Amino acid sequence: MNKDKVQHNGNLATDSQKGANAPFYLPVANEVEIFEAAYNSRMPILLKGPTGCGKTRFVAHMAWRLGLHLYTVACHDDLTSSDLLGRYLIKGQETIWVDGALTRAVRTGGICYLDEVVEARKDTTVVIHPLTDDRRKLPIEKTGEELTAPDDFMLVVSYNPGYQHILKDLKTSTRQRFIAIEFDYPEAGLETEIVAKESGIDNSQAAKLVNAGRKMRALVDSGLESPPGTRLLVHAATLINKGLSPGAACEAAIVLALTDDPDMHKSMLDIIEATF
Repeated sequence: MNKDKVQHNGNLATDSQKGANAPFYLPVANEVEIFEAAYNSRMPILLKGPTGCGKTRFVAHMAWRLGLHLYTVACHDDLTSSDLLGRYLIKGQETIWVDGALTRAVRTGGICYLDEVVEARKDTTVVIHPLTDDRRKLPIEKTGEELTAPDDFMLVVSYNPGYQHILKDLKTSTRQRFIAIEFDYPEAGLETEIVAKESGIDNSQAAKLVNAGRKMRALVDSGLESPPGTRLLVHAATLINKGLSPGAACEAAIVLALTDDPDMHKSMLDIIEATF
């Protein structure tokens, strides 16, 4: 490698919410106050809760509320520390260092959100450890740098403790580095308000959809692998608002999205039919 040809890539494109309309979010408890207190104290946040309960929307809302750039990383089995830190790439006759999302956030400030962090490879957890204590450092071995996070940097991670394999759980030593906020599906009245607001259907239809969703969640005890989250209820409501019948909308947005089992399929359709 010709070190004379090495340079930093200055492309800092993000999914920033800054300057945009506020992402819709209705607080369930004191999660907004906890998040703001953690940010002002330069502490990282761990969000725990089932799929589709509003964790990602909450982070987007808080980024907007605090006026911060938001860098979102959807973690998966093949995600490596290089994806977070960056890597050298060949561009023409030059070797260019390209920052990963975590490095960009540490250089410029903002929220780096690692969604479903336990799905990533183990070396990614090691990378974030120095950022989650009072050091707030990010060593980058490949460039010889050690970055210090600015005051307006915040690390946020999320995971779903109810559906993780024991081999993919967060270590206690890692969890103790974070301020934790636990999420669940909102109570029926609040969930109805969210579904109606997000989709545009009336409150009566939204209430029926939420009622059906809550009954379908109970099917987890009968073998449904994952319960329908608020996100899926909003999807179904949006289809209803576009003219689909409730049955067709719920089958497409909820039932077929969650199960291939014919018996479970029928049980869910029976709930929808009985509700509407």
